[in-house]
Amino acid sequence: MTDELKIEDDYNPQDRVDAFDKLEPEFWKHKKLDEMSTEEWEALCDGCGKCCLNKLEIKGRVYFTNAYCRFLDCDSCLCKIYPHRFEVVPDCRNIDLAAVREHPRWLPKTCAYLLLDNGYDLPAWHPLVTRKADSVHQAKMSLKGRELTNESKVKDYEDHIVDWQDL
Repeated sequence: MTDELKIEDDYNPQDRVDAFDKLEPEFWKHKKLDEMSTEEWEALCDGCGKCCLNKLEIKGRVYFTNAYCRFLDCDSCLCKIYPHRFEVVPDCRNIDLAAVREHPRWLPKTCAYLLLDNGYDLPAWHPLVTRKADSVHQAKMSLKGRELTNESKVKDYEDHIVDWQDL
């Protein structure tokens, strides 16, 4: 089943960013998260892939690991099965307003949803600002190029906890 759900070989992440032209310019500067359309909400995702890292909650604190969901494309840092992720991965977390405001925090501190909800602007490297899909990678704010482990190879997640500054 998963073979038919994978991103096509010719998928171009820049196509996603090019579609931002249909959105209101700088909508994030004057709209609250709960006022955004589905398209605007989706555009806030910077494509870093960090939300696809497995996390552990120990004594009320969340720890990020370097183990990633088996459906993450480590080159583009996008989900290979995005439209079907909840059907295929029952514990995949929906990034909605409740997830953004959840404590303990399961999203990385660089997450646009988290930044905007707390009164900050988007970082200069965000694809909505640069209009380039790879700007998140160029700024080294994505998982691309990091030492990662596919979750299918992990025996003990505690052995994979990382303390990266951008998490």
